[in-house]
Amino acid sequence: MTPGRPVPPPLAKPIPAEPATIQKPEESDTGTLAAAYGATSPDSGLQPLTVARRAPKEDDVEIAIEFCGLCHSDVHATRGEWRLPPYPLVPGHEIVGRVTRVGAGVKTFSPGDRVGVGCLVDSCRECESCLEGLEQYCERGNIGTYGAKDPRNGDAITQGGYSTSVVVDRRFVLRVPETLDAAAAAPLLCAGITTYSPLRYFEVEDGDSVGVVGLGGLGHMAVKIAKAMGADVTVFTTSESKFDAARELGADHVVLSKDPEAMEAANRSIDIIIDTVAAPHDLNPYFRTLRLDGALFQLGLPAEDMPPVSPGLLIRRRLAYAGSLIGGIEETQEMLDFCAEHGVTSDVEVVSADQLNEAYDRMVAGDVKYRFVLDTSTLQEPSERADA
Repeated sequence: MTPGRPVPPPLAKPIPAEPATIQKPEESDTGTLAAAYGATSPDSGLQPLTVARRAPKEDDVEIAIEFCGLCHSDVHATRGEWRLPPYPLVPGHEIVGRVTRVGAGVKTFSPGDRVGVGCLVDSCRECESCLEGLEQYCERGNIGTYGAKDPRNGDAITQGGYSTSVVVDRRFVLRVPETLDAAAAAPLLCAGITTYSPLRYFEVEDGDSVGVVGLGGLGHMAVKIAKAMGADVTVFTTSESKFDAARELGADHVVLSKDPEAMEAANRSIDIIIDTVAAPHDLNPYFRTLRLDGALFQLGLPAEDMPPVSPGLLIRRRLAYAGSLIGGIEETQEMLDFCAEHGVTSDVEVVSADQLNEAYDRMVAGDVKYRFVLDTSTLQEPSERADA
C-alpha cells in the first residue's frame, strides 16, 4: 500500500475502427428527439419528457442507451435538495448503450460498440488536473452529464441517461467490455469508479486490510472491488441484519460499529477505510481501527455537519483523513477493464420507467440491494417537440 500513487494509464488502448465502418452524420442533420423521464420542478416527480439531442459533430459519438443506473444523487438533484437545478431536468449518469453514429473525426468507436458514459461529458481539457487525467478535479469546473451548461455546445443544459439516446464527445465515452452484463455494469460508471479510485490511489494489494463503512450502493462495490484486489475486507455496520449480506458479498469480517467491545477488538487492524455513509456520524471510533499511516477516505456526503474529528488520533498514528471524487476518464476505463477481468459488477434491480418514482422513494428508505437500473426500452416514444 503506497499513498499518493500517480493516476494510472488505461490498461489497454482502444483499437481504432476502420474508416469504412463509420457512419457519418449528414451535414444537414439537425439532431434527433429522445424519449426521456425527468423532473419539471422540485415536487413534480419524474414524468415523461422529450429531449433534443444534437447531431454528432466531428468528435461526437451518438449512443442508443440500453440501461441507466439510478444514483442517490439523482434524487437530490431532481428534488432540488442541493440547489435548484435548471428544469426540466433529465437525470442519469450511469449510462450503458450501443454506438449508433460517430462524427468524422472519431476513429476509436464504431456503430455497434458497447460503450458507457459516467458522471462527466466534458472538462476544460487545459488545466493541470485535466492534463494529468484528473478531469473530475477540473480547475475550471467539469461538465456534468446532466444539469450543467455545456460551453462547447452553446451553453445548452446537459440532459442525462433516463432517455433513449445521448450524444457525447468521444473523449468522455468509455468502452464497456462485452463480458460484463450491461445492466449490472451501469452502476460501475459512478458507484464503481467512486470506490475504485481511492483504493487504487493507495495501491491496495494482496494482503492489505480494507475497512468499509456502510453497505449500500457504494459500500457493496467497495467490498467487491477490494476483494478483487486481494484485500482482507472488514465491513463496519450499525445493523446486525447486514452481517450475512456482507459475508455474501465477500467480506472477511463484519463489525457491529455501535458495539464498543467489537470496535475495540478491531483496534489497529485496518490499513484504509472507505466510508460510504451519507449521514452525520462520529469518525473517531473508526480512526482507532487504523494502523500507522492508515487513511480514511470519505465518500458519503452528509447534508449536515459531521461531529468533530480528534486531531490527537490522527497525530499519534500519522493518519490521513481524505475525500475522493469519482475518477478521471483513463482511470474509469481501467476500472471497467479490471471489473471485466475479475467478474465484478453491481447487484442490481432493473426497473421500468413507470417504476422510477417508486424506486426513488425506496432508495431514500434504503430499500434496495444494492442499485436500481432503468431499462430504457420501457420509455415512451418521443413527442414531436422537445421539452428540454
